[in-house]
Amino acid sequence: MAGIVLSGFGFSTAQAQDLRLLMVEQAGCYYCRVFNRDIAPVYEKSTEGQAAPLVHVQLRGALPEGVTLDTQPFVTPTFILIGPDGAEIERLTGFPGEDFFWPYVSDMIATAQEGLAP
Repeated sequence: MAGIVLSGFGFSTAQAQDLRLLMVEQAGCYYCRVFNRDIAPVYEKSTEGQAAPLVHVQLRGALPEGVTLDTQPFVTPTFILIGPDGAEIERLTGFPGEDFFWPYVSDMIATAQEGLAP
């Protein structure tokens, strides 16, 4: 299946080696609200947040430029790890709670970093 190219992300040369964690959300999403209230502020300061900063996008809004996804997300929130080339590496659909989110995202990032290491 061909990847979906989305617009609005703006990878620069300085960011060429960076991972990003794309959070696809929408207004009225209870789990998005819970995540943004309880996890997002902590995530920004965490090891995971330093390795793959969180980028918020709306499900039906303008989407990031230069990003290629395997499929269009349809559940919110969906967390998509984006590699330095803008391609989707892995995703977590839904927010199953803090106890599942942290180890899953940490593992996604560690696996991606190993794959990107020279």
